[in-house]
Amino acid sequence: MAGTEVSSYPPLFRNGSIHVGVVEEEEEGLKVAAAGGGSALESGGDRLPVMDLECMEMEMEMEKLREVCREWGIFRLVNHGVPVTLLSQLEDHAKRLFVLPFESKEAIFTTPVSYFWGSPALNKSGVALSQTPSNWVEGFNVPFSQLPLLQTQDPIIHSFSPFFPTELLLEEYGRHLSRIARTLFDAMVKNLGLDPKECRSNLDESTGILRVYRYPPRLNIGSSTHMEVHTDSSMFSILNQDEVGGLEVLKDGKWLSANPVPNTFVINIGDMMQALSDDEYESVIHRVKVAKERERLSLCYFVFPEENTIIRSSKYRPFSYNDFRDQVQKDIKNIGHKIGLERFKIDGGDCVCDQ
Repeated sequence: MAGTEVSSYPPLFRNGSIHVGVVEEEEEGLKVAAAGGGSALESGGDRLPVMDLECMEMEMEMEKLREVCREWGIFRLVNHGVPVTLLSQLEDHAKRLFVLPFESKEAIFTTPVSYFWGSPALNKSGVALSQTPSNWVEGFNVPFSQLPLLQTQDPIIHSFSPFFPTELLLEEYGRHLSRIARTLFDAMVKNLGLDPKECRSNLDESTGILRVYRYPPRLNIGSSTHMEVHTDSSMFSILNQDEVGGLEVLKDGKWLSANPVPNTFVINIGDMMQALSDDEYESVIHRVKVAKERERLSLCYFVFPEENTIIRSSKYRPFSYNDFRDQVQKDIKNIGHKIGLERFKIDGGDCVCDQ
């Protein structure tokens, strides 16, 4: 790697061999088993089901969506209506920001767009919850509702995009993602037989955040885990990944690669949708593993319920997303990892062992 590129990485990542973020297969298997997903096995081929956003109102597509959410919790989305040129411009801007020196990224990006590394678990302000790096990743946290506060007068940021300002691209992308999120959510709610009006606050577009991730190469240890096994806390997420790939999902006890396909998104069901659906839809267990010589870039959008909206379910005690987030952050600080929905299980959540 060139010297300039190396200097853009967090110091612990620069020689590609430090055991930060390595999740050994035995430990990984225990985490997956604890989540109810069996043991970690060899990766299989890409078999993700495909959904067509343009056909979402058709009865056949709605029935397919119901089955996919029940059986998979993840699918590939086509005909989403986001211009290819916009996706290309965003990826180009992201790459140019990532190659800034590490110290510059830490100094410039504090609010509302924040820079993080070593852990994707952030507090509400975008600051990493753990001071001990556990994932081989760095990124930018972009809360769409706060984009008007972005200070683009900084000469380093402004020099990247004099004709297509980054904030304008992000605003356009945010509008598209809000549209997609609302369309998918309304379809899922309809399939669950829930009242759309009563459920409307269970998805609040103003909570939408974009995480822009870069996974540096790990030259001395081969293909390895760059982001540990987890589920997303959101209602669902919308992922745009580059050609490198690396996303793997757990399906029937086996890890399957969600290979990159141009001009498609990958949709992950999250914890909030699992609770809202009474466990009819399951939050998908996933991880990121990247080949040693490749650097991976991805953009992932997360959207949540209104913070104080109460989610009611026959399987869980009533809780708001605020309650859930506070509990997750408490667990990460106290025991080092997220427990999630098990904390809110009726006749079981209080009995989860902190091991």
